[in-house]
Amino acid sequence: MLKIIPLGGLGEIGLNMMALEYDDYILVIDAGLMFPEEYMPGVDVVIPDFHYLKENRTKVRSVILTHGHEDHIGAMPFFLQEFNIPVFGTNFTIELLKEKLKEHDLVENTTLNKIQAGEINAFGPFQVEYIRVNHSIVDGVGLAIDTPEGIIIHSGDFKIDHTPVDEQYTDLIRFAHYGEKNVLTLLSDSTNAEKEGFTLSESEVRRTLEDLFQRSKGRLVVAVFASNITRIQQVIHLAENYGRKVAFSGRSMRVNVHLAVNEGFICMPPDIEVSEKAIMHVPDDQIAIITTGSQGEPMSSLTRMAQDSHKSIKIKKGDTIILSSRFIPGNEKAITTIINSLYRMGAEVIYEKVSDIHTSGHAYREELKLMLNLVKPKYFIPIHGEYRHLVKHLQIAQQTGIPKERLLLAENGDTICFQGRQADMGEKIQTGRILVDGKGVGDVGELVLRDRRKLSGDGVVIALLAVDEQTGEVIYGPDILSRGFLFEDLKGFILEDAKHVVMEVLGEIENPAHIDWNEVAPDIKKRLKRFFFKVIERSPLILPIIIPV
Repeated sequence: MLKIIPLGGLGEIGLNMMALEYDDYILVIDAGLMFPEEYMPGVDVVIPDFHYLKENRTKVRSVILTHGHEDHIGAMPFFLQEFNIPVFGTNFTIELLKEKLKEHDLVENTTLNKIQAGEINAFGPFQVEYIRVNHSIVDGVGLAIDTPEGIIIHSGDFKIDHTPVDEQYTDLIRFAHYGEKNVLTLLSDSTNAEKEGFTLSESEVRRTLEDLFQRSKGRLVVAVFASNITRIQQVIHLAENYGRKVAFSGRSMRVNVHLAVNEGFICMPPDIEVSEKAIMHVPDDQIAIITTGSQGEPMSSLTRMAQDSHKSIKIKKGDTIILSSRFIPGNEKAITTIINSLYRMGAEVIYEKVSDIHTSGHAYREELKLMLNLVKPKYFIPIHGEYRHLVKHLQIAQQTGIPKERLLLAENGDTICFQGRQADMGEKIQTGRILVDGKGVGDVGELVLRDRRKLSGDGVVIALLAVDEQTGEVIYGPDILSRGFLFEDLKGFILEDAKHVVMEVLGEIENPAHIDWNEVAPDIKKRLKRFFFKVIERSPLILPIIIPV
């Protein structure tokens, strides 16, 4: 029996991870992360739950990476701490992964295998061909996986751009080739299943950028994802054509550009690059700055420029700032804050809502239909998207003629079983999200998050008292301390009344000499919670501390 088990990425954006299992062999595809949502204060990143793979540790033999975005390789350092297995990916993907593994001291102990589109590798019962796809990062691939039950096509993240500027076309011929071989199932990217038509070509974005280079008389600052090597290359070419030097700002930008130059994905003309410190010595109309921070990330270069806290780059009147990316949902407030700050400094800001300055790396509806018609799968499973995206993609598949009973709507933890070329839904396995906070992996749970949310919302109140261990008599306190709870002028009478509430609880103890003070603390907490809500309608985090002396 062949099993397809999504461990992340179905019903959400990010955390992409999938397991293919046949007998005693599990092949893992991708291991991505997602960034924390608003209800996760203090959390650094979120990774998939590896529980099922740990339970079947001896079966887990190899991992394939489709491309180098964080939502596909970001969890690999944590995965490789658990599983010492070989990793397969394209040149640029492996180089990006190496940089991540260096931070965790894992490079020396990991077997990294570079592959190319068109290659075929055997993984136990699976034979995998890597198929070139066009995406918003170079060197992406889809997968044609020949299994004992039939052929599985995994699209990877893709779009169909007929005029790409980097000549990395989605290899429609190979997808069509497999479409003539009775494909068992297609797993296809659903991110843009709601969007009609076709994605804007990268060459159209180049025209917009070129127009801005022609019109701008001052400095140009282009904010772009550090992974969008194609867009960075376009800016470099345009800077060369219009007589501008180029400076790179942001650590991830410098690292990725260095890797891309070394691997041949960026052609850097000699003497075009200048350092951030040298910008002030170059005339304004002869400099273009490529920076991180298009999503308003707190510590990014563009954010520091907008806050006038960047060491080397000070925004001034006449600058043109180009945000060459889309507004990722959840980041809108941070981005608009930066845009407003940049306008206050006298800059002109160009962004997606006012100009064709960005195009998605994920296929729109007509491209999804084309993929379905080329591959002609018996079964279809939408992947990579929120639940509504998966549903919309199923509707698209039905429009192309796939019968409803062969459309499989799966979520993380579902097991899709294939036997005799027939599909069935198997048992649900444990999956979920693991929160990473500093060096702690999985030690932050819902209780900790709840306390953090309470602290951020209503502050904290500490009820402190010391008691005689022998007699139970109160020898200090109760003292009520608070942070982030009340304005100073209000503290006096409310916290004084809170002390009386604590004394009432203590006064109800019948035999204080023989009381377990650990049992008293919850009573104090409950009564104070009721008191504060009644008086001021707030629910701070309450910490009773009783010290027997």
